[in-house]
Amino acid sequence: MNEQMAAKVNLLGLHHQAMIAFFATLGEKPYRAIQVLKWIHAIGTQDFHQMTDLSKALRQKLTERAEIKLPEIAYENRAFDGTHKWLLRLSDGNCIETVFIPEKTRGTLCVSSQVGCILNCDFCSTGKQGFSRNLTTTEIIAQLWLAIRKLSKNNGVHDHAVTNVVMMGMGEPLLNLDHVVPALHLMLDDHAYGLSKRRVTVSTAGVVPALYQLRAVSDVALAISLHAPNDELRDQLVPLNKKYPLKELITACREYFKHDERRSITMEYVMLDGINDKQEHAKQLIKLLNGIRVKMNLIPFNPFPHTAYKRSNNKAIFLFRDTLLKAGLHTTIRRTRGEDINAACGQLVGEVKDRTHRQARYRLSVSMLQTTKKNIGENTITS
Repeated sequence: MNEQMAAKVNLLGLHHQAMIAFFATLGEKPYRAIQVLKWIHAIGTQDFHQMTDLSKALRQKLTERAEIKLPEIAYENRAFDGTHKWLLRLSDGNCIETVFIPEKTRGTLCVSSQVGCILNCDFCSTGKQGFSRNLTTTEIIAQLWLAIRKLSKNNGVHDHAVTNVVMMGMGEPLLNLDHVVPALHLMLDDHAYGLSKRRVTVSTAGVVPALYQLRAVSDVALAISLHAPNDELRDQLVPLNKKYPLKELITACREYFKHDERRSITMEYVMLDGINDKQEHAKQLIKLLNGIRVKMNLIPFNPFPHTAYKRSNNKAIFLFRDTLLKAGLHTTIRRTRGEDINAACGQLVGEVKDRTHRQARYRLSVSMLQTTKKNIGENTITS
């Protein structure tokens, strides 16, 4: 029985072609892939016996050979502004974060691609926690599956509350292309989630070779974690820049939507007090991005424990924005969301780890105290 259970295929992470290949191993026709994709992703069914347009024999065969298995929701919270945050515990005990940000005209789900992050960006909470492993396609798409189902049960929010997906959660998506790309295919598949290519965004700190690979296999939206207008400063904030400097990154950006003049790249720029928020930095940005269709997204820094950085004050942020706008760069300031539930990437995982460490230290101290008391008792002479 254990061998049979271990051999089961988790269908949650199979995109259209992979699903066709799976059904071929069962001797079934390709159209079965569409049926099951709809049941799993569009309808949200986990029980094969509820897939009523499949024969009873096939449903039984799927029950024996496959499964639809999801991570455990270890923690969830909702901020005053409606932002939702989930901490998901994976089968190996690792945890990842997923955040949903509701707005008047859309709902954006921020999805993780790795457990931790290897890039170690100096201002990033997740980077300070180190790297464990890549997420599988199943673990990536499970975040979307769970969010849609949880939101549909919350205050009457309908199943289409998630209108946009951004790969901006924990990790660097372009260092996990083998699993990220199939997940993107599922997000765009009309038989699964049917999201528009303009409403699915991959964010990267600038893994240039993988950026060209992504362009070759997908046309989803792109966001660049820029954060600095020159190599010297970016080397400090984003160490990956030492391997792929701005000249290489900007060249790749020029190529990404080269043949589609209607589309632009989002440039993310976290505002750090006294570090990258001066007028000289704004002018350098204008020169750097000249001739590229971009949307500048200025992000007020969200502090985390033990960071040396501070958020730029509003005056500096607005002045920075105005300078970019005058130069013709489409520029917005990201509204801070979910601060009361620590919705910044990595904050919740960091807190859970810190609590775990504190609990371990507490158990150790109690054990040491008990041992000390025992030793004192053994060495005490009573009269």
